[in-house]
Amino acid sequence: MAQRKLFLGARLKRLRRDRGLQQTAMAGELGISPSYLNHLERNQRPVTAGILLRLAEAFEVDIRQFASEGGEQGGAEQLAEVFSDGMFRDLGISRQEIVELADNSPALAEGVTRLYTALRELHRHPPDAATGGSDPRVLITPETWVRDYIQAQRNHWPELEEGAETLGGALGDALSVAEPLRRRLKEAYGVEVRVAPPEELEQATQVYDPQRRMLLLSSLLRPENKTFGIAYQLALLEFHPILARMVEVARPPDPGSRRLLHMSFANYAAGAIMMPYGKFLAAAERYRYAIDRLCAEFGANVEQVAHRLTTMGRPSARGVPFFMLRVDPAGNISKRYAGENFPFSHFGGTCPRWHLHAAFQTPGQVIRQIIETPDGQRFFTISRTIERPIRPDLRDDSLLAIGLGCEVRHAERIAYADGLDLSGGMATPVGPACAICPRLQCPYRATPPAGRALAVHENRKTISPYPFVPN
Repeated sequence: MAQRKLFLGARLKRLRRDRGLQQTAMAGELGISPSYLNHLERNQRPVTAGILLRLAEAFEVDIRQFASEGGEQGGAEQLAEVFSDGMFRDLGISRQEIVELADNSPALAEGVTRLYTALRELHRHPPDAATGGSDPRVLITPETWVRDYIQAQRNHWPELEEGAETLGGALGDALSVAEPLRRRLKEAYGVEVRVAPPEELEQATQVYDPQRRMLLLSSLLRPENKTFGIAYQLALLEFHPILARMVEVARPPDPGSRRLLHMSFANYAAGAIMMPYGKFLAAAERYRYAIDRLCAEFGANVEQVAHRLTTMGRPSARGVPFFMLRVDPAGNISKRYAGENFPFSHFGGTCPRWHLHAAFQTPGQVIRQIIETPDGQRFFTISRTIERPIRPDLRDDSLLAIGLGCEVRHAERIAYADGLDLSGGMATPVGPACAICPRLQCPYRATPPAGRALAVHENRKTISPYPFVPN
């Protein structure tokens, strides 16, 4: 069978732009002519295995990720979601046109995605009439920008991993996780750690006072979250130059995005300090990714371990490439990370046929499932509830749910998959957001599919509330 040709012009352009290189300079690094690079970037020539190997050597690119589908803001999948909106229905935009835009004009494609994101945020947060809508922060929120930036980098940061692994290894303690972190703060930076009542912190979960050199942690935090809070403060101090440089490279568009990205990097570093890469990956493989065993080994909670599992993207030592979502009982998605492919909507919610929300019906239990996307890809997933880090009001619901998943070809490495038929057994058919899902007979469909003619008739009712004419 002939191998699929790789036309990766958009990714080559993005890589070159991110490195600040002209075509001549990048061509020189790859040992090819500028005209040949121009052909590659315009998708007039496929990227060969030799070019991929030179990319890996010259730019430390993970060629498996570089050549894989998805992961880019403004990529074909995200553009398909954008153009599924009803405002474009009369244009009849084909899948081929969307792919050509994503491949041949990546900057333009990203611009379209940003504009659509801004429009959605504007609808969610209408501008204050008193300001006349002049504040640009209402258009693209810091959370949206940071989420997309992190995902574009596959949620893996080698600089932080290297520093955290060195530090975490030096602080290793067989009996305690928090104590060596607390000691490092005190001895290296003169910072004391104290647990304080919530009234003293005025609704904050942790506060660092640089004048007093004091880190205050809320007494309402669970032990694992207190440990993470100490690791977070240590990361801010220990990796200050690295964090500042990473933020500058990212070029956030506004102060809010800058601060949130800085916090996100520090959170990543905190998890890497608590769970150093090599040690964590070895334990994950040894325990076959059993989350509770990893929690016990590293003094972390379920969410911290699940998030860490999505970061195992070191080219020389890759773990199972998981994706992760966190939702509340109302269906709001508050976290979305992927080490590789992500089979769900970027703008909408999750498919109701995925059992993520069923976890709320069986708190504390693991729900496992094999799902299949419309293009035939299969994923193994697990879902379970977790407790919120803090619960100020006992009347509030404390549960959230997380879903972890990976392509089914990795599932045999995971203990939760034991006993399932991974080769060809039953899989639950799922889809992306209903507006772009191509499945005809789905009783769970909530909205009609964009760009499709409805096939409703007063004398015939179907299992799907919105039957449509297939292409």
